[in-house]
Amino acid sequence: MALKLGDTAPSFVADSTHGTIDFHKYIDGSWAILFSHPNDFTPVCTTELGAVGKFLPEFEKRGVKVIALSCNDVESHKGWIADIESYTPGAKVSYPIVADPTRELAVKFGMLDPEEIDGKGVPLTARAVYIFGPDKKLKLSILYPATTGRNFNEVLRVIDSLQLTANYSVATPVNWNQGDKCMVVPSLSNEAAKEKFPKGFETVEVPSGKSYIRLTPQPNVD
Repeated sequence: MALKLGDTAPSFVADSTHGTIDFHKYIDGSWAILFSHPNDFTPVCTTELGAVGKFLPEFEKRGVKVIALSCNDVESHKGWIADIESYTPGAKVSYPIVADPTRELAVKFGMLDPEEIDGKGVPLTARAVYIFGPDKKLKLSILYPATTGRNFNEVLRVIDSLQLTANYSVATPVNWNQGDKCMVVPSLSNEAAKEKFPKGFETVEVPSGKSYIRLTPQPNVD
């Protein structure tokens, strides 16, 4: 069964390129991303792990821990890292890659892609992105097929949105980016919104006459 939003992250202890990982202890009150890969020494996965290595300072700036998973053993992962860093100059794979050669964790997290089969007739692990909050609950999941690489600019964008909306009574509209206007959540009355947002808010007129689109400057930006 795939994880649902709000589910607590399954606990696991597994070998990784950083030694034994206890996933719940690894999160330990931080935001965390777990992303999976079908196999070591494969082209799309190599580009992705390199991209994460380059983005790592941005994740760290947001207080987000990163952990990858691939369905091979630790020695294979360690050999692969040299290729990853060679393909993406400037990238350092300084985050752990968990070993899952039996696909036990991929099954536990609901990461398998039934449409993509390996040479042994076994479903490949899909490209899952799971973002967990400090409470270890799933805040966002994106599941790509094995043939499609992820966009980590988008992953950073949604982290910014998740962290913002977890602390303020706002939502982020389509194509929102850091610093753009936000939307006041419908559950907040105009009176409460005036108190909560000292920068004020504007109500957009729509044909229905309903005043449900209210925009306010991003509250945590000066």
